Order: sequence, then C-alpha cells, then structure tokens
Amino acid sequence: MLRRCASGFGSIALAGLLDDAAFGRRLSASASPSTLGLHHRPRARNIIFLYMDGGPSQVDTFDPKPRLQRENGEPFKMKMERTQFNDNGAVLGSPWKFRRYGKQGLPVSDLFPHVGQCADDLCVVRSMTSEFSEHTNANYFLHTGLGRAGRPSMGSWVTYGLGSENQNLPGFVVLDGGLIPPGGLECFGSGFLPATHQGSIFKPNDAAVANIRAAAGAGPQRPKLDLLQTLDAEALQESGRSDPIESAIANYELAFRMQAAVPELMSLERESKATRDMYGLEASFPPTRIYARQCLIARRLIERGVRFVELTCPKVDGDRWDQHGNLRDGHANNARAVDQPIAALLTDLKQRGLLEETLVVWAGEFGRTPFAQGTNGRDHNPFGYTIWMAGGGVKAGMVYGATDEYGYKVVDKPLEIYDLHATMLHLLGIDHTRLTVNFGGREMRLTDVHGHVVGELIEGGVDG
Repeated sequence: MLRRCASGFGSIALAGLLDDAAFGRRLSASASPSTLGLHHRPRARNIIFLYMDGGPSQVDTFDPKPRLQRENGEPFKMKMERTQFNDNGAVLGSPWKFRRYGKQGLPVSDLFPHVGQCADDLCVVRSMTSEFSEHTNANYFLHTGLGRAGRPSMGSWVTYGLGSENQNLPGFVVLDGGLIPPGGLECFGSGFLPATHQGSIFKPNDAAVANIRAAAGAGPQRPKLDLLQTLDAEALQESGRSDPIESAIANYELAFRMQAAVPELMSLERESKATRDMYGLEASFPPTRIYARQCLIARRLIERGVRFVELTCPKVDGDRWDQHGNLRDGHANNARAVDQPIAALLTDLKQRGLLEETLVVWAGEFGRTPFAQGTNGRDHNPFGYTIWMAGGGVKAGMVYGATDEYGYKVVDKPLEIYDLHATMLHLLGIDHTRLTVNFGGREMRLTDVHGHVVGELIEGGVDG
C-alpha cells in the first residue's frame, strides 16, 4: 500500500480507496463517497484568489460616489456605526477620478488604469458584507467561513473535494509576496481536514521553498524514504488508521517529487520578453516586480493543474491596503504594485484560453468608511464593499448590487461571505451543502449552515 502511495499524490486512503494518483481526494472515515467530487457540471477547474490585504476602499476603486465629492469636508449625514478607532471625521471625497471602460462603461478609478482595460471580463460585486470589522477575525471569516482560528481554509475544502491534477505539486499553493494576513498561517490551514490539504507557502523567487534543491541529489534520498515508509507502515499496522502518519507519508513523497517540479515551475526564462514585459517583471517599482512574478507563477501553476492558488500582497511604503491615514499615498502605492500584473494575468489567461476555466477572485476582508478617520484616512467598513470576479463561468462586464449614496452600507442585493463561498464552489461543480465532514458531532462544511449560490453572477444562471 505504501509503495503505491510513493508514486501518487495523497495519503494511503487516497491510493488505496480511490486508486487515482492524479487526484488528491482524501476519503476519510468520516466522509462518505457521495460527499466528494463533482456534483454537477463545473464551469471552472481552478481558482486564483487575489487577496487584497487590509481592505481596499470601495469608493476609491470600483464604486464611485458623486455625493462624496459634493459634500467633501462636510459633516456626515448618516448615522455612523462605531469604528475600530472611532476617530471619525467629515465626508472624505475620493482623491481619484473614475473613468468608464469597456462596452458597458464600467467605472474604474485612476488607481487601476490597467485593470480598467479588462472591464469587459469583470463581474463587479458592490454589495459585499462581512460580520467583522477587525482584521484577524475578518480574515478568518473570508478564508475559512468562521471568524476565529481552526477551520479549514477555502483552498483546503476545494482540494479536499476535487484534489489536484498534478502529482508533483501541492493542490493548494499560497504565493507569498511578503505580507501574511493578520491571523497568520491559520488562514491557509486545513483545520480538521487531513493535513495534506493545507496551503503550501511558496516565495515568488527561484528558491520558492526552503531546501528545495537536494544537496546530494535526489538519488541518495530514495533509500531513506523507503526506510521511512517501512517504519511508518509498521506504526500504522499497530495503531490503525492515523491521519498524522498518513499525511506525513504523503508530504514526504510530495516533497521528494517537488525537488524537480518546483525549480522548473519557478524558472521564467522560457517566457517571452513580451509576456515578461506585460506582467511588469522589469518595472521600476520593486513591489510591482514582486507581484508580477506572483501573477505569472500563478498562471504557470494552474497550467500545471494546481487547483487553488492564493496571492498575498507585496510590502509597499505606507502599509497594506489599511490606510487609517494618508489614504492618497498608501492606496496609490498598493495599486501601483498590483494593477499592471493583475491586468496582465487576466489578459494572458484569456489569450491562452484559460480564463473560461479559471475563476479569478479579487477581494479584501472588508472595505473602508466614506468618512475620514482623522482628516486623510479611512477606517474599516464591513457594511458594504466591493469585490470582483472574472472567468470561470461568471457573467462578464456587469455590476451586481449597490451601496447607498455615500458607499457606506449595502442597499441592494447584499452578499455574505457564505454566499461568495457557495458560489465559488458551485462554479467548480461542488454543491456546498454536500461537501461535508463529520467533526465534533455534526456535519461541517465551508458555509456552515448558511450561504446560497448567487445565480445572477453566473453566466446562464445556476442551471445554465
């Protein structure tokens, strides 16, 4: 049994019960076969999650509000909810102009001139909400569906349900640009799912993973792994089924194969100069170069069958998208880092015929207030903010939902994180109510007991 595991991706349960080395499904004792795999025709095969750390301001990016400009500096005329710092000032108009892009005239601020060129591919949701206004809890909620640590990440759920199409790379990869979200690595954890489904952190450089190049070559490692297999097999025979041991075996074998796969993945020399320039690999702004590599590597990962890829933000002057002060410089620097690479990623995926089967999601953990914090910043706002999606079966060139005239609270078609997760899983061919694991005495799922698939966001609707 263990030797069969050695040539596949996954644990003993994977090789023995599913006999499918190309897919990383894990059939645990608490999961029935009916809960795993595709429940309906998928629109997407992969997800690229562009996580915007800190909470970009909706009214400065994709949700223009003329009233803010008219009343800039005046007292805010709606009831203010308590904010994190509660240093609330006057109405703060956006420092950026909005221009219309694409066939539908989608408004996009001057922070994103490159992404604006992709407007016809975007499905902009202006009615996102969160239950939390503090980074750590909001990040757990965005990533795992619960506002505290310990639950499996959405990437873990996806690979648990669908596995990976690549035996030599993890099914869930996090490309770390330099900023791990508040909440830490738990945002990418597997929780009560098998440990083989946790996110693997890659740096966007040649040494993506520590010690990825064997000092003495791969040859001498094989006998050592064979010995470990023998010892682990004896331990399993004595103790019975054990996820920690099975996951350790799978991870040893995967690490062995990654020594060849990862250096090839990270080698960008064969990419054309036009492609490298489009992404911004030689940009004058160092954070743009970092994020350019992340986006290009993300494309290469999904080309190789990796199921779920998340990108974290690079470090810039003025913190992540969390501008409690100096909004103009902070948001400008963050946008400058990601705008060109994101547009290049969308364009590249489309040109290669990959966008239609790859769901790209751009989102932060919450938005920001339309009134100032102090005089020139914005505090956290979970009551109404903007995300967007592209490819993977979503309707292109559309806007869904709305906030009020200030961009403060949702007034039309509110969406919860549960709804976003349910819709993402649906696009992958998964019924979010059926992908469950019995843990703690009840059936657990990414959306808990909540969430609905938003058919209006899907090309052709839920049954299309």
